[in-house]
Amino acid sequence: MYNNCLNRSKARKRGKCLKNIFAAAEQFIPSGKVVDIREYGHGNINNTYLVTVDVTGEDHFILQRINTQVFRRPELVMLNMSVATGHAIMRLRQMQLREGRRWEVPRVLMARDGRDHWLDPEGSFWRAVSFIEAAKSFDTIQDIGHAREVGYALGMFHTLLSDLPPDRLADTLEGFHITPRYIRHYDEVLLKYRGAKSPEVNYCLQFVSSRSAWAHLLEIAKQQGILDLRPIHGDPKVNNILMDTADGRAIGIVDLDTVKPGLVHYDIGDCLRSGCNPMGEETVQWEGVRFDPDLCRAVLQGYLEMAKGFLTVNDFEYLYDSIRLIAFELGLRFFTDFLEGNVYFKVRSPEHNLARALVQFRLTESIEEQEKTIRGIIRDLR
Repeated sequence: MYNNCLNRSKARKRGKCLKNIFAAAEQFIPSGKVVDIREYGHGNINNTYLVTVDVTGEDHFILQRINTQVFRRPELVMLNMSVATGHAIMRLRQMQLREGRRWEVPRVLMARDGRDHWLDPEGSFWRAVSFIEAAKSFDTIQDIGHAREVGYALGMFHTLLSDLPPDRLADTLEGFHITPRYIRHYDEVLLKYRGAKSPEVNYCLQFVSSRSAWAHLLEIAKQQGILDLRPIHGDPKVNNILMDTADGRAIGIVDLDTVKPGLVHYDIGDCLRSGCNPMGEETVQWEGVRFDPDLCRAVLQGYLEMAKGFLTVNDFEYLYDSIRLIAFELGLRFFTDFLEGNVYFKVRSPEHNLARALVQFRLTESIEEQEKTIRGIIRDLR
């Protein structure tokens, strides 16, 4: 009897959830009806759905419920998206793309009440963006050609926003990619941690301890005026870059929640961290993780094809450091979340974030082991 009641309770909760999702989707279609909704992508923060409607023209769009525990000012997230996509579309019209190339910028869709979002009766924050057709993404880089296109995509994104004053964008995630802040938070969490000290936990503890002082490098360069703020994507990992299903070339970059002022080094480091680990960040075989310098060269070739014109001498000087730092930083964030009880990232098990941290720390070690090679690649491509 208890199990039957529990199952009925779960069914009611699921039914209510589906009803809320359909109600939200209907707010973003001026006519017609919603035909189908399914979960979409592998995001760790927001809930994302692909919506199919029975209208001519745009048959699909992306619906998202924003995690307001992470994005505490979601209206500013939408402001940044509107400013950035509007500017990118304007710049794109002025550019001469190479023959056969296409580039798509996601458009913010308005709700029936004319706003760029909808609040449901329970206070959930929903938004919709256009769906880019004939495109797919991958969790890991498939080959050298794909790597070059991943770099091209980030370079195109930075180029389109390179003349957008960063002060036109709100800082929607204060402290995001500010590694010293993550170190301070880690220290606070560690003081309260009372969990078991497994060999994996001890490895992570030692790893962070031996690198904490070096983690201030990019922030010091920013404070000294050596590196400048620019508009950044904030999360340009491989599966946020869309590839044309017809010719395999990059056609867009999505997941624009984290667009904000920052150092382009955060994006470059994150892109290379994500792209040059062939085993992917969810592998359980963390000891075999390595940073692939051939993929690194290809990504940077594609990136610099578009971005070389606005990078400064100082920007190049800190490229290696950004690759190493962002891998370490993500590992630190995963490990801190594990110590804190998994309160930030979605997890499938209590030790999921610990496993993720091990992958990023091993990747950092591999980057350090190949410092001379990576610096040589950067020098060759300048």
